[in-house]
Amino acid sequence: MVMSETETETGEAGDAAPATESKATPPQDDAPIHALATRPKRIGIIAGAGRFPILLAEALKADGHEVVILGVSGAGDPGLARLADRFHWCGVAQIGKAARLFRRENVTVALMAGKVEKKAMYSRFRLLKFRPDWSFLKVWYRRVRDRKDDTLLGAISQFFEDEGIHIEASALYLKDALAPIGPITRRRPSESEERDVAFGFRLAKELGRLDCGQSVCVKEQAVIALEAIEGTDLCIKRAGELCPKKGFTVVKVAKPNQDMRFDVPTIGTTTIRTIAEAGGRCLAVEAGVTLFLDAEDAIAAADEAGIAIVGVRRGPDDGLVTTGDDPAGTTA
Repeated sequence: MVMSETETETGEAGDAAPATESKATPPQDDAPIHALATRPKRIGIIAGAGRFPILLAEALKADGHEVVILGVSGAGDPGLARLADRFHWCGVAQIGKAARLFRRENVTVALMAGKVEKKAMYSRFRLLKFRPDWSFLKVWYRRVRDRKDDTLLGAISQFFEDEGIHIEASALYLKDALAPIGPITRRRPSESEERDVAFGFRLAKELGRLDCGQSVCVKEQAVIALEAIEGTDLCIKRAGELCPKKGFTVVKVAKPNQDMRFDVPTIGTTTIRTIAEAGGRCLAVEAGVTLFLDAEDAIAAADEAGIAIVGVRRGPDDGLVTTGDDPAGTTA
């Protein structure tokens, strides 16, 4: 979570090298235009760990946007600086500083991408470790009724909105990366795995409704592991330990009424490798709302390991749709 401060030019305490910055490139008249934008514009990214921020920055640059990245200290990839027109480090609990940096860079639209370990919230001496600024403390103690993901991230998003920085859904700029419906790998789920997918989908949706997690691991229509604060990968590893017989199914879905601005369900090569190492045999994800990063490499890894991946969504009468001919097109 909040990390050591590295930005020194704002006059705040710092214990690392000054932020890396590169010159912004003026937009060209003939630059590509994103389907959702009237012309290339400057967009900010609050970047946590993983491949998601990298792929998002690449997509924005390909669409002709200038990109200002705030790397979350201790989580963001330093290589993001090479993709950004402007780059700064910022602690995850220093949202006041983040807003000031975005305003200074003339950013009025920002995206959240990447992973931040929530369990660090409960580490010892967290105030000294994370050094939250006054803006974060006001959100933490005055604006949230609990510490659920949606509550906390929603309050932080509202803070940025109040500061004149609109938080958009990152997936809008990565629509090609959303998981399709139907079988995705060479191997299709077996009949028993299909039953586990249907069973796990209902459980995962209920888990999401409670804002506890997005993933469940099941076998023979019994729960092996539920995701909580530890995240999907550790949930899968725990399932492998609890199911010596192996061959379990992982189901990952969006929450009911998912706010696509943050905490979007995401899978990738690491997910597949984790399932393979833990002994899982099937992965079902909610189609149309789950980001599938580095899909080509992930599918190749799944095929090699004999893992079936399938995109599903809820259909009429609470059943599951696994083909692209669902007339309702529901994903809730």
